[in-house]
Amino acid sequence: MAETKFEVPTEMIDLPSKGLLYPKDNPLSKGQVQMKYMTAKEEDILTNVNLLRQGKAIEMMLKSLVKTEINHEDLLLGDRNALLIASRILAYGKDYSFKYVNPNTNEEETVTVDLQDLKYKEVDESKFSEKNEFSFTLPYTKNVVTYKILTVADDKKIDEELKGLKKATGIDGGIQSTRLKHQIVAVNGDYGVKTVRDFVDSGALLARDSIELKKDIAKNTPDINTKVSFTLSDGELISTDLPMGAQFFFPNMD
Repeated sequence: MAETKFEVPTEMIDLPSKGLLYPKDNPLSKGQVQMKYMTAKEEDILTNVNLLRQGKAIEMMLKSLVKTEINHEDLLLGDRNALLIASRILAYGKDYSFKYVNPNTNEEETVTVDLQDLKYKEVDESKFSEKNEFSFTLPYTKNVVTYKILTVADDKKIDEELKGLKKATGIDGGIQSTRLKHQIVAVNGDYGVKTVRDFVDSGALLARDSIELKKDIAKNTPDINTKVSFTLSDGELISTDLPMGAQFFFPNMD
């Protein structure tokens, strides 16, 4: 008997970065990835207790869905976010319902938003290059900082470092400074890792400069805008970040 093969439909998903921040030899530089529709296989991944405990279920699901041959950890975080939204649309459709507490009545209401209304951030693509580097002159100290847009791999390193700090000190914290140590790649043209870490740790990076730096980073970071707006039963217009709890991938869960 001939083997039966079943084809799962796929879609080409555009990346917020348009691939402009990846090296030319990276498949992600094409600005699109092929993604298949979610199947029972991916639902099994999402309900795997061990993967959930390790915080790996979502990433494993995404790896399973993306059919383009890429290194998942190369993905910019904003591109990864867009693929997550796309995977939800392909799995269950564009409508997403969730509970929201009306601030005027303190009563919980069910609201529905259209995920296809979410748009990619507008960024100045003329600043983009495959080197993934941006230069910013700090307004107060005038030091010139070179930074990159973080990837999935960077995010994992930051998480591991924060866990190590907590284990060593017993204290949660250092998120902002640790993130900057991984995002800044050079100070005044010096690409030394020690230079960057000393710059952040020594107090040379003033809070007022740090604020402006983070604004510039946000301005140049390609991503999907997850702000949603909806009207409650009493006519109150709400604008908030899209809640992405367990029901995001299991819309029929009570």
